Amino acid sequence: MLEYFLRLLILLPLVGGLAWGSLWLWKRVQMGVPLVGGGARERAVEMIDVLPLGPGSKLAVVEFAGQRILLAVSRGTVTRLADDAGGDFHAD
Repeated sequence: MLEYFLRLLILLPLVGGLAWGSLWLWKRVQMGVPLVGGGARERAVEMIDVLPLGPGSKLAVVEFAGQRILLAVSRGTVTRLADDAGGDFHAD
């Protein structure tokens, strides 16, 4: 019985650590972060802010080529609503 508890004390943290490590690695791969050296790469599009409006829809502000763009995002579509070509947001 003592041998069972000793194995449990050793294997339980080991299995938990492996599960945590695999989830951490999966998150890094999904985000596109390089695993070794180099740091984060420069992206062409940057998410500035997101405002959820309801189930499956939101407003998003993204920055692309030095310009901020307001997007309406729903389950099947992405629609450009406005950009800041004049200094602040103007409707199309």
